[in-house]
Amino acid sequence: MRRSFRQSWSLLILAAAMFVPGTATAAPLPVDYNFFAGIVPELTNPGGSLPGANDPTCVPSAEHPDPVVLLHGTGGGGQTNWGVYAPLLANEGYCVFSLTYGSYALPWPVSAIGGMAPIPQSASQVSAFVDDVLARTGAQRVDLVAHSQGNIVGNYYVKRLGGGDKVGKLVGIAPPWLGTNAFGAGDIAHFSRALGAGPAFDAVSSSLCQACGQMFTGSPFMTALNADGVYDPRVRYTNIVSAIDELVVPHTSGLVPGPNATSVVVQDGCAQDYSEHLAIAGSPRAAGHVLNALDPARQAPVPCEFVPPFTG
Repeated sequence: MRRSFRQSWSLLILAAAMFVPGTATAAPLPVDYNFFAGIVPELTNPGGSLPGANDPTCVPSAEHPDPVVLLHGTGGGGQTNWGVYAPLLANEGYCVFSLTYGSYALPWPVSAIGGMAPIPQSASQVSAFVDDVLARTGAQRVDLVAHSQGNIVGNYYVKRLGGGDKVGKLVGIAPPWLGTNAFGAGDIAHFSRALGAGPAFDAVSSSLCQACGQMFTGSPFMTALNADGVYDPRVRYTNIVSAIDELVVPHTSGLVPGPNATSVVVQDGCAQDYSEHLAIAGSPRAAGHVLNALDPARQAPVPCEFVPPFTG
């Protein structure tokens, strides 16, 4: 009821503006602050695009000249991960694009489960997608908004595939910049390698998700990716993390300092935001920080309200 009232009030205000003489306001897309808001669109339009995303006629405005490309997390997809952000950003006047990368070449619904392939392979798909967005819109660069694994995929593209010249900002939601030790997986991998059982552990851990083992703390992949520092100096980074993230462990993995990086913990100053790894991508507070990061001139107050875990 809380969200329905807020959304209805916003719609009433915008609808009223349409009847003010001399104004013309497009009807806004509904925004449901729920991490799972993209599930129904995927079920009803398999492999399609969310409202507000992948509009082939979208021309970037002077206020928002850089299109936004959304990069999902492990198991997510172009619709399932971004039920909040596609309509939210479109309502704000951005050209918004999303894709599903790293999925297995199998029929739907398996094809909708992204982030399974090795990260370099997913990053190559992102690279081709960004080139298509730039060609389609005539923009010089894009901004990336990423969740979880999407941050590592995006950063690999930026640092290793030439994306640093095509990306202005990378706004990271729950980024595991230093890898994750969730459920002790990083420690187990470390001891397995020390005992000479690394190949066997890697084979088991990557049997379904080849990218997952790459993101463990101290993995050869993460070590190589961060060998020249976490951040690319050409890109502006914003890290939006949860202190109670159960999958990026410790959550400080996403708080790496840097001269071109700003970090925010959603619970700072708002103890009633209980968003963890999933819900942070459905949190109105996190979304407010994302909007401010994409448009530094905006800097609007971010909401503070009760946000339940898992859904947002």
